[in-house]
Amino acid sequence: MAYQSNASHSLLKKLSIYGAIAVVLLIILWATIGYIARAYEFWDDDPDRGATTVETDIFGDRFTETRYLEQGWDEADSLWFYNTTQGSNLLPYDFFLDLEQADSEQLFRSSENLNRYRYLPQKPTYSNPDGLPVGMTRDTYKGKAYMGFTCAACHTSQVNYNGIGIRIDGGPSAADMESFMKDLASALIATKNNEDKKQRFMAAVLARGNHSTPQAVEDDLEKYARRIGAYNVINNPRSVDRPLTTYGYSRLDAFGRIFNRVLEHVLSVEQLRILLRDVVPPEQFDEVMKDIDPILTGAGRDHLLSRIEQYLTPQQQMKLRNKIFIPADAPVSYPFLWDIPQHDYVQWNGVVANSGIGPVGRNAGQVIGVFGTLDWQQKEGWTLSSVIGGQGFGNTHIDFSSSINIRNLRRVETHMRTLMSPQWPEDILPAIDSARAYRGSKLFDQYCQACHERIDRASKDRRVIATMNHIDSVKTDPKMALNSVQSIGYSGILRHQYVEAGLGDLLLQTEMPVAALLKASTKNVITTPDQDKGFIQRWAERLFDILITLFDNEVKSSLKRGDYTPNTTVNPFAALTAYKGRSLNGIWATAPYLHNGSVPTLYDLLLPQKREGDPEEGEYRPNEFMVGSREFDPVKVGFKSEGYQGFLFRTDIYGNHNSGHEYAAGRTPLPNGRLLPALDREQRLDLLEYLKTL
Repeated sequence: MAYQSNASHSLLKKLSIYGAIAVVLLIILWATIGYIARAYEFWDDDPDRGATTVETDIFGDRFTETRYLEQGWDEADSLWFYNTTQGSNLLPYDFFLDLEQADSEQLFRSSENLNRYRYLPQKPTYSNPDGLPVGMTRDTYKGKAYMGFTCAACHTSQVNYNGIGIRIDGGPSAADMESFMKDLASALIATKNNEDKKQRFMAAVLARGNHSTPQAVEDDLEKYARRIGAYNVINNPRSVDRPLTTYGYSRLDAFGRIFNRVLEHVLSVEQLRILLRDVVPPEQFDEVMKDIDPILTGAGRDHLLSRIEQYLTPQQQMKLRNKIFIPADAPVSYPFLWDIPQHDYVQWNGVVANSGIGPVGRNAGQVIGVFGTLDWQQKEGWTLSSVIGGQGFGNTHIDFSSSINIRNLRRVETHMRTLMSPQWPEDILPAIDSARAYRGSKLFDQYCQACHERIDRASKDRRVIATMNHIDSVKTDPKMALNSVQSIGYSGILRHQYVEAGLGDLLLQTEMPVAALLKASTKNVITTPDQDKGFIQRWAERLFDILITLFDNEVKSSLKRGDYTPNTTVNPFAALTAYKGRSLNGIWATAPYLHNGSVPTLYDLLLPQKREGDPEEGEYRPNEFMVGSREFDPVKVGFKSEGYQGFLFRTDIYGNHNSGHEYAAGRTPLPNGRLLPALDREQRLDLLEYLKTL
């Protein structure tokens, strides 16, 4: 009997080993098939990288030639980044191709119109056959095609000088997404309400063959007009205590908009019914709920509010929105992406650790914000996805199925490792004064290096250590940092889930910081494989992507550096009330400056904010300036900020303040508490010349 037992044990051991080997081989097989199937994506090597030129636009900008700098990417690398889908489903692809502008018959997607929002125009290429601008692409989900955004929409820039457009991969976009979304909603509404527009639109869409009947087109037109209109209203501030902060060009409150999409899609039926009782008068409640209940108990949860609001009055709609959502009123500059994979902590306030699975979670959260379809459902029992996501073996679980393309997000993150910062092009821009730059390097050592360490842009082993400075120390506008901590919302279907918060787990109550809800959501999105693939394929691909991310990520978990308030069990998000200092390589190409874009040029950043009692004849940061032009000022290092009718940036609005970070002006102490003397004009020019070399 002992012999049989040992033999059985040996057999089971062998079977376990063979089984593990089989699983590994299966994962490798699926990964290999995936890579072979996607090899064609890098066939697009148009020598111009698809770039087109603009003679003269509404701001007087012009460029007749486009050039790229050496950043480690070739033509195929850039075009892959521009057009690689991430699961963003803004509206049906055919709709975007054929939609007219609200006040004309010109197509909304025309290069002239989209350049007005500062999306970079492109000509048709192999991977972009319809010539959409940088960062807009054709995505598919559950057999339907959509226009969606790629990472490049917010992270590709251009600098114009003497008729040459310098395209910069990974640079901060100049896009005005807020106006784009409002005008897109207006175009849909105008098409719905104007019979001539509607007939032209329907004929064009039907001719493409993806809608079977005119009624199908009309139904989708109604749905997306309502959906995008609701999105715009949801993200507007609605309190007299928080006046409107218009974003303008080069800025977006991405976190506020991500937070609101999470709040919309985790809202439970029970909580929504409670809120509706507060919104709808008792005598009308039962009648209204006859129409709403079938929607609440149905299968689809994506854009739930835009589907039920048609049964509410405008006043009731607004009251309901005010109860659920936060004002997305803290716009910040789009971050530049070079060296992001080499960071320890990312985002303006260091909210995301870049170790382990962090990069994929960060990117998944971004797609939640840019229109990923979120089919999140509360279901009976448990699944492998829910257990891996930390939900345990309870009686119910949350299914986090979505259109978010984790595989492509991982591939984009890997692709970014080879991107380098742009170097000042002396064959296009004025040559650097080496004597000034040498003197400026000494000033950099004194005034800047404590928070902005130097790195080798080309080193494969480079690391970027974020230096966190508390908002009371750096003294820049605190709204973005405070919003990230103080935004509270209903946990809904996530109620009673556990979320890791650094010092321990948070048990989610009815109302919780939205940062915790986002963390729980992104973790479970990652562990939920694509539902429109076969069981074996979807799990093989997802396990491969998770394992590769974990084992291939050379950034390890580490403590934050700097002067910040550490997290505690009482305040688990205290460390987020700080802003990040990072290496400044390529900083010359990233205007406007400070986290909220409140300073137009690097020269202005070295000046003090004008305060009451300051002499009138001094040099100060401008209190108002124009934003929108891409024309470069190589002397002050930034974009043209006057002499045209762009977006007027006012720094007297909360969220737009241009205070703080006045180290060079002798008003902000360094992290060690030392207050250095203010630089004079010649010293500022010396330091500025050195910053051009980074």
